[in-house]
Amino acid sequence: MQLKRRLPKIHPIIFITAISLIGLWLQWAVTTPNIDQLFLSHSGFLFLGVCGAIFANATGAGGGVIFIPAFSALGFSPAEAITTSFLIQCFGMTAGAMTWCHYYLKQHHQDDSWQGFPILVACCALFSISGLWISQYAALSAPVSLHVSFSVFSIALGAIIIVNSLKNISSHSLTTFKTSPVNDCIMLSGLSFLGGIITAWLSVGVGEIIVIYLMLRGYCTKLAIATGVVVSAMTVWSATPITLSADSVANFEVLLFAGPGALLGGLIAKRIALFFSVIKLKIFFALWIMLTGLVMIAVA
Repeated sequence: MQLKRRLPKIHPIIFITAISLIGLWLQWAVTTPNIDQLFLSHSGFLFLGVCGAIFANATGAGGGVIFIPAFSALGFSPAEAITTSFLIQCFGMTAGAMTWCHYYLKQHHQDDSWQGFPILVACCALFSISGLWISQYAALSAPVSLHVSFSVFSIALGAIIIVNSLKNISSHSLTTFKTSPVNDCIMLSGLSFLGGIITAWLSVGVGEIIVIYLMLRGYCTKLAIATGVVVSAMTVWSATPITLSADSVANFEVLLFAGPGALLGGLIAKRIALFFSVIKLKIFFALWIMLTGLVMIAVA
């Protein structure tokens, strides 16, 4: 009886969504030619999906922080890497977003430190999706190559987080949404719009920008992560008319294995995030994205 009480409860909506996605995947796998050969050659991408989703949903960074360097090392073209990363994130970021929302509703919907969470998500998602689609319609392209853009973006954001974390390591006061709701919404609208454009280029961007802004403003770190995860999930789903179009260059053989891995990783990532202290989570987040940036420069 004691063991049963300790087992984590899964919200029915999360359970039904996970089962539905698994069912669709099984149907897809059964109808895929040479699935036995693909399992032997591509099963390693299952582990990649798990790792990418755990990191993405435990820190607020998009899964592209893991997938883009990996796909670049495997020789994927920039378009193939970005499109495949978007589709994998539809699995992982969705699972992560649902678990973070459940966590908010169950434990923090009345907490002062989590005030404004739904408003922050709605505001950021609206402008992030707008930025992504304007980037597509206006055919905006990154000013430099994928390798350089991703590297500079990652290193700069990581450095900002480390400096801020070390400066405020002894601070225990938190900013709440009621402190400056209008200014924060205006700033996040602009940053999310820019993040949507960057996400269209790199498959990452908006989640990291949102998390960093909220951290710098002094918001609860877990609120910042949850907001970044949910907005990233909504952004990657908004791109499915592009990523699943007839002209899509996504590697669906990789997606077949990385997708369910990302789903699993997304479901357990929140528990990993809650295990670490706020400062450790910030430092880990910063060091990882800086490391991936440096690796991308090295292999360019």
